[in-house]
Amino acid sequence: MIKAVLPAMAKPLIEARLPADIEPHWFTSGKEAIAAAGDAEIAWIDMYNKAAIREAVDGADQLQWLFTIYAGLDHLPMERLAALDVTVTNGTGINTIPVAEYCLLGMLALAKRYDEVVRAADRHEWLENPPGRRELFASKAMILGYGAIGKAIGDRLKPFGVDVTAVARTARPDEGVIGQDDWRERLGDVDWLVIALPSTGDTEHIIGAGEIAKMKKTAMIANIARGDVIDQDALIAALNEERIAGAYLDVTDPEPLPSDHALWDAPNALFSMHLSGKSTMVMFQRAAELFLENLERYRSGGDMKNVVDLKLGY
Repeated sequence: MIKAVLPAMAKPLIEARLPADIEPHWFTSGKEAIAAAGDAEIAWIDMYNKAAIREAVDGADQLQWLFTIYAGLDHLPMERLAALDVTVTNGTGINTIPVAEYCLLGMLALAKRYDEVVRAADRHEWLENPPGRRELFASKAMILGYGAIGKAIGDRLKPFGVDVTAVARTARPDEGVIGQDDWRERLGDVDWLVIALPSTGDTEHIIGAGEIAKMKKTAMIANIARGDVIDQDALIAALNEERIAGAYLDVTDPEPLPSDHALWDAPNALFSMHLSGKSTMVMFQRAAELFLENLERYRSGGDMKNVVDLKLGY
């Protein structure tokens, strides 16, 4: 029998479809996951409590395959997983649509300052003039990180008439994608910098004071990646000094953002509290289907989907 530690939330979706040789151990809390993980061969240990996930994985000495619905893996002990030669598959594709839609929502809200419209409505105040007049049409956007989410954002921006420059680790000239060594020199040309990168040692503070200084004063940033890809102090200074025009931030560093953090009061900053990936009613259904498909591939020795390069972190 193959012991698998699985979230009880997925039980109604996968229990009846598990092969006979899978011995499921369903958990409803971090404590239960940690207790069950020690001798598990397979684990799907997703919880809001990231510390509990790490503790469970740290104690899983017989783990062979770790499945997660998350695309970003910065909460996992990657060095330990690599040392144990664990196959890790992530949730790339599960939340692509809601994250891409949230990104467009944030960009449009920032361009039109729709947040000010909502606040006026809350005050029962009828505005005579729009608080924001920018159009996406004919603007230029650079999407830093052109994986599944970055591409989905680009595909949704193009019908708005946005000229999209895509950036990936490796250039793909036939697809119009530039490489990691070519994007900084083009920052001064764009109206929007959209960040869709994974959080790794290489991407931490990849947008800092130097990069922001290259941008136009009218440019805006949209970050739906991870908070630590931006030097937040540099961003706050740029917003306060009006060296860029605004920022839409689905993510911050840390999370939750403390109530007294200076970022809350930075002008022209909009926040969505890392809600983008959760803004769907079918996340667990998609995750369940991906898990079951990969489970079949795991048992048959086939190539699994979304296998993570543990050295790169994605």
